[in-house]
Amino acid sequence: MVLVLGPPSAPRLPVSQLNDTTVTLEWSEPVERGGRGDLTYRVLCFNCGPASTSKGLVSSCSPCDDSILYRPMQRSLTQRRVNIWGLRPQTKYMFTIQSLNGVSAASQSEPASVRINVTISRDVPPPVSGLRRAEVSENTLSMEWTAPVLQNQHQILDYELRYCRKDGEEAGQWQYVSSRSSSVVLMGLQKATQYQVQVRARSQVGYGPFSAMRSFSTLPDGTTSSQLVLTSVLVSLVILLLVATTITMVICYRRKRRRRGGSDKTGHYQMGQTMKVYIDPFTYEDPNEAVREFTKEIDAAFVKIEEVIGAGEFGEVCRGRLRVPGRKENYVAIKTLKGGYTEKQRRDFLSEASIMGQFQHPNIIHLEGVITTSCPVMILTEFMENGALDSFLRMNDGQFTTIQLVGMLRGMAAGMKYLSDMSFVHRDLAARNILVNSNLVCKVSDFGLSRFLKENSSDPTYTSSLGGKIPIRWTAPEAIAYRKFTSASDVWSYGIVMWEVMSYGERPYWDMSNQDVINAIEQDYRLPPPPDCPASLHALMLDCWQKERADRPRFCDIVASLDRLIRNPASLKATHLEAPSPSHPLLDQRVPPPLSACGSVSEWLRAIKMERYEQNFLQAGFTSLDVVSQLNTEDLLRVGVTLAGHQKKILSSIQTLRIHKATPTLLY
Repeated sequence: MVLVLGPPSAPRLPVSQLNDTTVTLEWSEPVERGGRGDLTYRVLCFNCGPASTSKGLVSSCSPCDDSILYRPMQRSLTQRRVNIWGLRPQTKYMFTIQSLNGVSAASQSEPASVRINVTISRDVPPPVSGLRRAEVSENTLSMEWTAPVLQNQHQILDYELRYCRKDGEEAGQWQYVSSRSSSVVLMGLQKATQYQVQVRARSQVGYGPFSAMRSFSTLPDGTTSSQLVLTSVLVSLVILLLVATTITMVICYRRKRRRRGGSDKTGHYQMGQTMKVYIDPFTYEDPNEAVREFTKEIDAAFVKIEEVIGAGEFGEVCRGRLRVPGRKENYVAIKTLKGGYTEKQRRDFLSEASIMGQFQHPNIIHLEGVITTSCPVMILTEFMENGALDSFLRMNDGQFTTIQLVGMLRGMAAGMKYLSDMSFVHRDLAARNILVNSNLVCKVSDFGLSRFLKENSSDPTYTSSLGGKIPIRWTAPEAIAYRKFTSASDVWSYGIVMWEVMSYGERPYWDMSNQDVINAIEQDYRLPPPPDCPASLHALMLDCWQKERADRPRFCDIVASLDRLIRNPASLKATHLEAPSPSHPLLDQRVPPPLSACGSVSEWLRAIKMERYEQNFLQAGFTSLDVVSQLNTEDLLRVGVTLAGHQKKILSSIQTLRIHKATPTLLY
């Protein structure tokens, strides 16, 4: 017998499941595998334009851009299921699912494929509820459900029910049945077998999401529905006699579990923490399921709130102590949800915990757990003693060595590389959202993203654009203009964070308006190097601010570059003699003047951000730059500059003044 090898045939029976702007595609195995065991799949996406256009425009479909994300991946799929998100509302898409094996590349023809069209709409029917069993026999299940209520002018056209065996050889192999009414009879089932069942509704704009999964069993041999009812009644009577004992056992069990600080889903939670691909909690039909999946419930009795340290969007932020029996007591930061919240606010608040719970990295803020079974609802994270990076730098201006600052930057880049590898886009990377502990370890935080969903905000940092709030000064131009948030836009933001760090918390673009910032960026203006910033670091910032996102480095490249600088400290000594004059007229009056433009001691101190010592210098008689250029450490002590970091910064600037005074031609 000769085995004929060739490409596989096309996948079969593709189906789609919509959830807002996310779609899940599933399909069946091809009839022919090509005589090989290395079958894989590839999904191609095409944007076919607005949903309101006619069907004749399908021929004008164009490939989707790289803002579309796939889980687990787009290519080399070994399973017959993929989640696709980042789709635009009110848009038609065409997905092509290809079958491939090891000989497909040598074939002269395109891989065999099947197509499925999907229309994204926010008007699809809501999930069906009340899925229940009406009748049951050895080989049938009679199912009923509650028809959803539509909030628009559309009507329910029909329903699609899918079912599969819960275990055994056919587990996970869905079969589909359509019905025009809110009931259906499943026939040809196996006796004494448990089946998983879901149903969804279809209107003129498409299918809604599937209902929550329910399990139902057929009857064994010789059992009728009446016998089953009688048996159920007898069992119920027995259960009623044991209710008191059962409740007591449950209470004791829960108390014991809480004393251990554990969870019924500990193993599942650990799996969630080590996943390689981030899962958006908003893709869950029940958001509470994401909270249970990725977080740990903590008994409120284990937490002691000590003081309020700030205010968040949803409530107060506190410092407290967490003492779980069997574990060492430790400080925690506690975010609370203020009373009177809506269900949407509760969901948005806990979504940050569902996101954090999926991450486990030394440069990502660590989630301790949540408290959802008592009031107030809380999120507990590790406590970072030095708080937000921007305010920490401003409080310690000039007090760190360059290698210490680069070490901070390296930690942040490592954390962002981890997030990027998990296909997570932060969208709000800034020094205010980096936390610092007592060992100067920087950790990425603030994963809520709720501010992007707010329509009204008094925070001038965020400007409304295309229906959302965007932190203009930290955001890449394509994200401002087209809301294209990717890891590449996070890289742009990281470049701004680098500038914040090297300028000790200076505000990016100073007092420019957000619109002026947008205009300047469009005209290719980029921030100049902060005082005493190594040229190599400013060059890396400029790489992060490349206009074309494909030209920006990846976070793995940034980590490698910083590692090279740390291994070769001499490369951090070369600095720009002075910040170059800005090339954009909007900035002429906003940038601190270069040293060559300083005509007085006051202007010089302002240029190096040491204006706090202006009165000290003037009262000591140091009123001209000629006199200042001759000062030494002892003179600074007499002036009152006692901080070693500030002394170093001022002396470095004095050395530059001496160079300018001796060789003025260097200024041109």
